[in-house]
Amino acid sequence: MKKSIVMLSVVSLLLSCSSGDRGEVVGVKGKKWRSETPYEMTLVPGGSFIMGKSDDDLAGIGDANSKTVTVRSFYMDEFETSNSKYRQFVEWVKDSIIRTRLAIRADEEGATPGSGGIGEYAFADGGDVANMSPYDKYMYENYYSLGQGDDFYHGRKLNKKVKLITDPQKYPDEAYVEVMDGLYLPPSEWFNGLKTFDVSTLEFFYQEFDTDGAARDKSTDYRSKRSKYLKTEKLPIYPDTTVWIKDFAYSYNEPMHNDYFWHAAYDDYPVVGVTWKQAKAFCNWKTLLKNSWIKKKKGRNPVNKFRLPSEAEWEYAGRGGLQAATYPWGDLYTQNERACHLANFKPNRGDYAADGALYTVEVKSYTPNDFGLYNMSGNVSEWVDSSYDPSAYEYVSTMNPTVNDPANNRKVHRGGSWKDVAYYLQLGNRNYEYSDSARSYIGFRTVQDYMGTQTTANNPAMRGRR
Repeated sequence: MKKSIVMLSVVSLLLSCSSGDRGEVVGVKGKKWRSETPYEMTLVPGGSFIMGKSDDDLAGIGDANSKTVTVRSFYMDEFETSNSKYRQFVEWVKDSIIRTRLAIRADEEGATPGSGGIGEYAFADGGDVANMSPYDKYMYENYYSLGQGDDFYHGRKLNKKVKLITDPQKYPDEAYVEVMDGLYLPPSEWFNGLKTFDVSTLEFFYQEFDTDGAARDKSTDYRSKRSKYLKTEKLPIYPDTTVWIKDFAYSYNEPMHNDYFWHAAYDDYPVVGVTWKQAKAFCNWKTLLKNSWIKKKKGRNPVNKFRLPSEAEWEYAGRGGLQAATYPWGDLYTQNERACHLANFKPNRGDYAADGALYTVEVKSYTPNDFGLYNMSGNVSEWVDSSYDPSAYEYVSTMNPTVNDPANNRKVHRGGSWKDVAYYLQLGNRNYEYSDSARSYIGFRTVQDYMGTQTTANNPAMRGRR
């Protein structure tokens, strides 16, 4: 009898959960979602194109033989990543580093929010287990209070509601002074009496999951397989401003070294001196920034991650829908009918200024291609998420082709730059640099996968839609 009652209860529960669907399979409703074009990005509708050199391989390199491939739809930055945008990344990391050190010091001092001084910057949870929700209490006791690896404070929440005090004369107590002093260079290293932040402390942590490696692993232990391919990266993210000096021997470029990254005059110029690894870190931070905002809004799905484009994506986007185009504008020439240059490069031997610019130009310069993308050729060459293998075009897939071998530190950059001759601006040309190297002529732009009804450039309804 008891079993019958239990069964009836279960059936009643199941029926009550399906009320309103009239017994039909209607599917599970997820969070609200709508296709949203990311800020200053444009939709590149997927399609097929002939990847590789459009013209004769004059240099005889043989690393970009023609091949028809197809790529899926994606969003791409209209502009190269600017100094201003990368500085936002640097300032975010700087703010987090300062708050973390203040919170740790407050924890060591036993100071808590409301106690004044450095206590106002204590971890947001305050370690007050008694007043935590059951979930926060469980997470604190089982994870956050134990740390992770060599990070004793891993997972603790920073208090970002309190403004940081930047005026030394207004520091609230000696503990605060000591923390801030440790983040600046000692007076013996100041230049012209200017107090300088120690940029070597600006390190960014992020995690990446090697989906390809995990998918090919035949192990059936999913949990151990997941941890095996989940990798944590930690790296300094401040650009190497010395590239302006190191890249050019016997050349006076100190003004660019001194001012280019931080001065407001160069806000809208492309960031350089950034390694492939730092560009990847920026992409991860950009994803974190957007999804953190969405999380506060609730009821919305997180966005796809921002990333570097693959070689095929970059080349397809650069051609702007034009098959076999040598340059983004389609012509075989680098000047228009009025003899105006169509990109920022070195037109003549030793003459960097013939195109109107000696170094880089603002990211929104010259005419965009038919996908609305600026400076796909010239200005700065751009990192892509592909490893350089001269024979890659011979064996890559014809669908979303990419080669990214973690063991191969030679990473591709495309498009040519302000210091290159026209040959290197051709869309089919490939070049590489090592992943931990920075140059005064290499920058980057980001992409994001498109979600929803698959769009292709072959679909008349999608033509001109961005």
